[in-house]
Parts: sequence; structure tokens; C-alpha cells
Amino acid sequence: METIIRQILTSKVYEAAVETPLDNAVVLSRRRNNTIRLKREDLQPVFSFKLRGAYNRIAHLTPEQREKGVIAASAGNHAQGMAYAGRLLGIKVLIVMPVTTPQIKIDAVKHYGAKVILHGVSYSESAGFAAKKAASCGMEVIHPFDDALVIAGQGTVAHELLRQNPGDLDAVFVPVGGGGLLAGMAAYIKLLRPDVQVFGVEPGDSDAMARSLEKGEIVTLDDVGIFADGVAVKTVGAKTFDLCRKFVDGIIRVNTDEICSGIKAIYEATRSIAEPAGGLATAGLLKHIRETGCTGKTLVAVNSGANMNFERLRFVAERTLIGEKQEALFAVTIPEKVGSLKTFCQDMVGDRNITEFNYRLENRDCARIFVGISMGVPEERDALSQQLSKAGYENIDLTDNELAKNHIRHMVGGRSEKAENERLFRFWFPERPGALVNFLDAIKGDLNISLFHYRAHGGDFGRVLVGLEVPQGHGQALSERLKRLGYRFIEETQNPACGLFL
Repeated sequence: METIIRQILTSKVYEAAVETPLDNAVVLSRRRNNTIRLKREDLQPVFSFKLRGAYNRIAHLTPEQREKGVIAASAGNHAQGMAYAGRLLGIKVLIVMPVTTPQIKIDAVKHYGAKVILHGVSYSESAGFAAKKAASCGMEVIHPFDDALVIAGQGTVAHELLRQNPGDLDAVFVPVGGGGLLAGMAAYIKLLRPDVQVFGVEPGDSDAMARSLEKGEIVTLDDVGIFADGVAVKTVGAKTFDLCRKFVDGIIRVNTDEICSGIKAIYEATRSIAEPAGGLATAGLLKHIRETGCTGKTLVAVNSGANMNFERLRFVAERTLIGEKQEALFAVTIPEKVGSLKTFCQDMVGDRNITEFNYRLENRDCARIFVGISMGVPEERDALSQQLSKAGYENIDLTDNELAKNHIRHMVGGRSEKAENERLFRFWFPERPGALVNFLDAIKGDLNISLFHYRAHGGDFGRVLVGLEVPQGHGQALSERLKRLGYRFIEETQNPACGLFL
């Protein structure tokens, strides 16, 4: 333990990084009846805490290692941190990025003078290539999180935090990907202030650390979510897992909507825009308050980064109210007759606001509407559903239905009597030229596309809904084709929202 503290206190991060402020979130504190503070790692020169660990590791290289240069696989903030550090130290930096990496990230790394090689469609493939490249040319591999000096560099965030907040401090919330930041901060805080709780925060669809801690051994995920790409890690580090097992009080899982609400909360408090991974800790803090009902506590969340693609803001704004538990989405069946909509609004919606309304005439007997309704408190959602049922309105709560939120709301009325043997699939297409062509090549032959919906969200992957007419007996062949294609997908044919609107 003395080694960890010594490595953190003697880190060389301040030759490149800056000491970031601990901001009081005044409005947020007043609304939540707690003292809430934000550690502003988004204000680093590369807009992310990753510079700390990358620079500290590179600065400790021997003269011989510096001469040969450094290499890493990364599609995000670690790459920018390494490139920035390499420029300051005059060291050659090579970054291997997946071919799916958006151009904005590639340009950012090149801006700092690093060389970029695009290889593979995932981080794992890029990392494998980087390892082979390092072995052949002698370059030093800088791991993004599972390295003692990287962990120590990230741990300096905790060192600053405890100096900036020497008084009451009840809990600190830290985003988790591979675990470098959480491991470094938790070790430092627990050794100096064991009374302070330290929570990691992970997306529910990228919860490698949570699952590993629950099982007591490192767990590798089959797939990871794509929204908070900065923490989309299938396997945590051995060193980070060991430290988190010793020092972390728990992991809080949050969904995409809750992350969006965290981004909004940070914006309202600081007028800055966090990336999804940057808003993760705040989302976890807010969920902790909701679930525990705590008041009068001093709580700190780490805003870990601000490398947000501008195009993503539309998606964030669209999902924020649901993440704040202030909006619910319903599919409701009402009579197809004059005056029925007015009756529904007066008797059921009442003084609530309608946030979204989608409808298309289907038949003369009943009308199926897709409606968003504002909620005063989270419990109101179940109460409204029961109220609708009691009044004779068939309804389905779609608030947690990803298919409905990403696609159906934009496609109401998209029915076709011509489609035969139709099956619906939700895909994650890599955002790169040729992705659609690759898909079309995979299904060419006896499969006909009966439906296609896509909206750009500014991420590394595009969310696509596809309908395919699959002849009887061809299901197994289709499964094999899609497996060879390699795109992540989920079949949604039985999703109730499809039956109602598509």
C-alpha cells in the first residue's frame, strides 16, 4: 500500500496535466438536498483525465525505451493523452485504431503529432495488431489502464480531491471502464480517508467490473454497449480488479437514459457538455440519491471527459427526460371515432404535458397511438398505466423499450400487408464507408429487405432496424450469414411495439 501512495504522490503528471477544480453544483445541490460537487477532469488539455496516466507512464521510460517510441491501441481519450505526452517529451507515438473510429478522433490524435494506423473493426483486433507491431519494432506498449504507473497517474485525481475537500465527504462516484481511474482513486481515498465511500459507475450494458466483483474473478463480456464508448471494455485489468476488490464499496449500474440525464445535470451546473463516459459518475450519484433517499450528504462525481461528438446531442436531448424519470412512453389503443382523442387527453392525461404524439390511421375500429407523457414522480408511471387499464384503454409501457425509443417513435404507421414471413432485426452498423454494402452482400440472394430505418447519432456505431422477408426453412442459413457478417444484432420480431405499430 505504501508503494501505491508513493507512486501517486511522486507522479509526473503535472509536467503535462493541470490540477482541475472541484466545482460546487449549487442548483443541483439545492434540488437534491445534498452538497454535490464535480471534479472537472474535462478541463485537461486533451479534455480527459487519461492524460495523467499516459504521461506518467511515458515519463518513466528509460532513455533506450524513449528512443524506440511507444505504441497503444485506442480509439479515444487514451490515444489523445499519449499523443499529447509524446509531443511534450519528443517521443515517437504510434496509435492503432479500429477502422470504425470516427474521423474527428483520428484527426485529434494526428493533431498532437502521433502516427495513426487503422486496423480491425474492434479494440481487441487493434490491440492484437499493436502487440505484434511492438514485438517486431521494439516499441513500448502503453496499456490504457492495467499498468501500475498509469493507475498511479489517474490516482492523482483523488489526491487533488481530498486537498480541495478537506472537510465532510461522504461518497465519491467514479466512472469505470477498464478500472484504472477507479483503482487509483479508491486506493488513495481508502488509505487516507477510510470513512469515505467510493462507488464505481458503469453502463448496464458494459458492466465488466460489476460482474467481475460479483463473481470474485475477472469476467469477459461477449458484447459491450456503444453509447458510453469511453468505458466500453469487455475485460477489466488484473491489477485494477485486484485494487477495486480491496477498496471499492460498490458498483452502480446506469442505463443510457440515466447517462443522458447525468450529461444534462452537468450542463446545468457548469454550462459544459460531458461525453457519455464523462456524465457516467454524475448519473450514478443521482441514482444513489434516488435509491437511498439520502439528504445532507457531501457527494462528489468525477466528470472524466468532454470529447463529445456534436451530432450526439440530439440523441442525448431526446432521452434526458426519461433518464430523469420525468417522461414515460406508452402505446395506447383508443376508439377510432370522433372525440375519442379529446376524451383520452381530458380524462387520462389531465394536467400532465404530452411530450410526444404519433398516430397513423390503420382501421375504423381502433386507433393505436404512441404517446409521451410528463411525469411528476417515478411512481406516477405505474399508476398511469393502471389508470388507463381501469378505464378500458389497452396500453403497453414502452419507456424501457430500446426498439421503441430508437426506431418505432419515428416509424408509426409503417405497416405493409405485402410483407411475407417478415422478421425484424436491430443492428449496430459500424459507422464507416462500406458498412451497408457489407450487410447487403451478406444477405444477397433469396432475402428481401422489407423495412429499413437508420438515424445518425454521432457514435462509432449506427443503430439500424431492418425487416427481412425470410422464406420458410431459411432461418438457419440466415443465422449463419449474419454470424459471418460480424455485426452485433438482436432479433425484435416478437417485440410488442412491432406488433402495434409495424
